[in-house]
Amino acid sequence: MARVKRGVTSHAKHKKVFKAAKGFYGRRKNTIRAAKAAVDRAMQYATRDRKAKKRTIRALWIQRLNAAVREHGLVYSRFIDGLNKAGIEVDRKVLSDIAIKEPEAFAALCEKAKAALPAAA
Repeated sequence: MARVKRGVTSHAKHKKVFKAAKGFYGRRKNTIRAAKAAVDRAMQYATRDRKAKKRTIRALWIQRLNAAVREHGLVYSRFIDGLNKAGIEVDRKVLSDIAIKEPEAFAALCEKAKAALPAAA
């Protein structure tokens, strides 16, 4: 059986890691041992932060909504409660967009939410 030299395979693997480590600082970009560790860690952070991004964007929508509904004499939690009681199912992303781009439509939503809430609260 013929001898198998592994230079081509390892070179290809190293090339893949170095491509991912492009722009890293110091030995992390050009030494395979350091680059591999740095790329692995970077991939872990990327996975974690894709999840975290969804949370922070939702928090931004909620902050925008809270600021917008306060102009109409409500707070965020009462606004959402009023929308639910009125049977209006619109997600926070769309509500935030409406609050910014169409203030008249948002004012109408606020009035509907207010009307659906009990008056004694």
